Amino acid sequence: MAEGRHSAGRGRPEGTSPTSGALANEQRLLALGDAVDRHAGVAPKKKRQRGSRRRYLIISAIVVVGLIAGVLGGGYLYAQWRFSQITKVNVSGEVQTIPNQPFNILSIGSDSRVGLTGLVARQSGATTGQAAGQRSDVVKIMHVDPAKGTITILSIPRDTMVTLLANQSLFGRFNRINVNYGNGPSLLAQTITANFGIPISHVVQVNFAGLINAADAVGGVYLDFPYPAKDPYSGLRIQHAGCQIVTGFQALAVARSRHYYWYEHGQWNYDVTSDFGRIQRQNAFLRALLSRVKSIYNPLTLNSFLSKIPQGITLDSNFSLNELIGLALKFHNLNPNAMKTYTLPTLGASSSVGDVQFVVEPAAQTVLTNIFGSELQRPTNPPPNSSLQTPMPPVISVTTTTAPAHASTSGAAGTSSAHPTTTTTQPPEGLQYFDPVPCAP
Repeated sequence: MAEGRHSAGRGRPEGTSPTSGALANEQRLLALGDAVDRHAGVAPKKKRQRGSRRRYLIISAIVVVGLIAGVLGGGYLYAQWRFSQITKVNVSGEVQTIPNQPFNILSIGSDSRVGLTGLVARQSGATTGQAAGQRSDVVKIMHVDPAKGTITILSIPRDTMVTLLANQSLFGRFNRINVNYGNGPSLLAQTITANFGIPISHVVQVNFAGLINAADAVGGVYLDFPYPAKDPYSGLRIQHAGCQIVTGFQALAVARSRHYYWYEHGQWNYDVTSDFGRIQRQNAFLRALLSRVKSIYNPLTLNSFLSKIPQGITLDSNFSLNELIGLALKFHNLNPNAMKTYTLPTLGASSSVGDVQFVVEPAAQTVLTNIFGSELQRPTNPPPNSSLQTPMPPVISVTTTTAPAHASTSGAAGTSSAHPTTTTTQPPEGLQYFDPVPCAP
């Protein structure tokens, strides 16, 4: 059962602006932002209207929105102190950002249980052998274009086969994209660039504790479940349909759910899309979290959010607070529902390492080209196809219309099963009718 109150039937569609008050340090911080812009060679903006309500942005799944909230709600020095508490990691091979030019953030969702205690630790398996080490259950690349004011998110399924750059004596020449994450984010970022030609400028890692803390610090996220839902593997239990607040372990369970069931017509039905369904639900959760933070103007709540951000969050050492402030001011009007999301086109098949996903061309290169444009490099180590060959991807011209972000389509629903199996189906991009969507109470 989702923690907190239920408000089935009382939610309204997400997208309306909440009522809120002006921020205490607005003028000083806007002046700071103008200084950041002048340093970057960007012409200063016209004076903003007093009382402007929208001052928050997320650049990565959780951490950036907290830092921005702290800067705009609590002051620069305080945010700098909090920022210094966040764990930093050196990531080799990152591409330096250029002022007002597009860049990419690798967002990694780690299944590490570090920092979990008590009941949450037991519910998530932190006391069992399966929790040892860390794996990357989420690989998202956030393409940030300051000039256009857009953020586009590309998800790479965790079972996507790639050409490995290291540890081939352990894992072979080809294996799933997440097998090397135990060595840290550097090798994962380098593998993405080598296989897909995507340059990475920054890395953000979020583990189980980080996601729970972020959701709890803002009082939970509002999601509208069309039907009761459950996942016996992630621990998800939503007993009532409707718009309701989801907090604590249930927030984590929504984001982790890849064995999703919904209750309709007197029976439990199983979502056979597995990881692909989870990717879409994660995107819905992200939008709900962004909307929740944007609607909060209570300094005490913002302080609580910011104080919990360092627990379970890791940033690359090149990510500076001043860079975040500049981005916050550029993107202060971003609508979470306007962010475009895509999944790398793949096709499921069996291999020597189990059921995996092989990249499908030319669909994959079309999506990559239309997202990253001229930034996209020619890969040095292309991913294998289903015949375990590594041809170079085709050259695709940039178009004004983004290609469909899926390779094949089939049914996304099935009746309940005692032992559901991982699917090789990739559904059309977007939520299925039984998935939760962001809402407002």
